[in-house]
Amino acid sequence: MARKLLLLPLMLLLLPFSTLIAAAEEGVLHLAVGDPARKDHEAKLVLDAITDTATGEVIGPQDLAARLAGTSILFVGESHTSADSHAVELRVIEELARAGRPVLIGLEMAPYPEQPWLDRWVAGQLTEQGFLDLFHWYDSWGFPWAYYREIFLFARDHQLPIYALNAPRDVVTAVRKKGFKDLTPEEAAHIPTSIDTSSEEHRQLFRAFFDSGDALHGSLSEEQWQAMFAAQCTWDATMGFHAVQALTSRPEPGAIVVVLIGSGHVAYGLGIERQSRQWLPAGAGKMASLITVPVRGDKGEKVEAVRASYASFLWGVPEEGDPLYPGLGLSTIAATEGKGRQVAQVDEGGPAALAGVAAGDRLLAFDGQPLPDRETLNRLIAGKRWGDRVRLTVERGGQSQSFELWLRRSAR
Repeated sequence: MARKLLLLPLMLLLLPFSTLIAAAEEGVLHLAVGDPARKDHEAKLVLDAITDTATGEVIGPQDLAARLAGTSILFVGESHTSADSHAVELRVIEELARAGRPVLIGLEMAPYPEQPWLDRWVAGQLTEQGFLDLFHWYDSWGFPWAYYREIFLFARDHQLPIYALNAPRDVVTAVRKKGFKDLTPEEAAHIPTSIDTSSEEHRQLFRAFFDSGDALHGSLSEEQWQAMFAAQCTWDATMGFHAVQALTSRPEPGAIVVVLIGSGHVAYGLGIERQSRQWLPAGAGKMASLITVPVRGDKGEKVEAVRASYASFLWGVPEEGDPLYPGLGLSTIAATEGKGRQVAQVDEGGPAALAGVAAGDRLLAFDGQPLPDRETLNRLIAGKRWGDRVRLTVERGGQSQSFELWLRRSAR
């Protein structure tokens, strides 16, 4: 299951770059798009080092803060299920704080209406479990808390403000379904009034992520593609708008917003960075990006260089293998009949497929516990580790069936 699409949050309706990046072919790293000054050459990728793509220099983590002296917003592109990626995020925050920069942390993982719970977390008013429950982590995001725990603890212990940047999921879905003009006033109030969908290079990148061996989307109509692209731009613009708002709300000299976000939103400066420019005040400082890139690709091939326009800084990390924490190897959507979740896709060779779970099954229980919603399913999965055994009860053809799933990685 190495670097496979383990989760398709909205399936055909809306597949974010942040999950697609892990499944994209190496070719996505070499597109001649983005910054004209860098898009015609490549930058060296070095394990456990940072490449400044503007100069080609290779620096260490302790040198990064100095390179960001004139930067007010830094977009750090992550792979959500990569422990190395999250370790890099923490190191970036630590180095900036050590350099005396007032650090503000912005999160793709947090819909902005949930901001009060982040404030209470930083203030030390919530236990970990209290935060997860009240914030609804496993509904708002879904990926295991353990990936992000050290970052949240560091922010709380050092009183670094955390900001929710994302739009509510149902609003982005509404854009995909109805377009901008037919949103209700309540839906439209959750997104910026200006969302730029005009970039042909962004469209090219968007297609490249989906076209990289992705048979799931090959039959989509042009209208469906455009709807998905509009939704993607809505995501980027809303997060960019709130990142700039976070910066302007804290006028401390030298303040920097470190945005933790899926790398597909950051790649080539065409997503969130491009959308953010319209709101960044004059004299507020520059924007920059850093993306973690595995030094070996999906098939073990060595990645020695990346298109220089891919990000301002490249941080070489080890080959991305199986996630640190297991998944069931399936994706779900809201059940079409009855309550709960319905299996939309089963990953070939994954635990669910090997056990006999099939697309169309409606999930009823996980180890005997009812599955009324997405949050419950994600929370229960997050409590498991590789090697564990799970009993999944489903409804198929009006009948209840139980399957025993072994959470095992595929041998390579």
